[in-house]
Amino acid sequence: METRLRAALLDHLRADPALMDAINLVDEAEVERASPPWLALVASASTDWGTKTEAGREVRIALELRLHGDDPASGGDIAARGDARTLALPAQQSGFRVVSAAFLRGRAERRANNARAILREYRFRLLASD
Repeated sequence: METRLRAALLDHLRADPALMDAINLVDEAEVERASPPWLALVASASTDWGTKTEAGREVRIALELRLHGDDPASGGDIAARGDARTLALPAQQSGFRVVSAAFLRGRAERRANNARAILREYRFRLLASD
């Protein structure tokens, strides 16, 4: 379910015209050669989760928005759009159903060469489906 969630989330993010107007790329893993701003699904981890009668997983997903510039507030609107879109992933997906999705934490940091990163972590609880 974890790999299916990753693929579904990337497709869902890419399908948002407003988000794609604001960034150059949505991809899996860091994309150092792409021009910022870009959004990457940089990590995921899953644990067993379900009900007595249904198999499931709890999956944590980390996204990174990479920017460039001097303003520490830059990217806030893009990050908010990414949050909203991530949490709006439709419940029914191929092979699983999203039972709940939640924002867990965020972090912003300045990196070398005036790069900025906004990191977000989310939790998805999934049940297997046909």
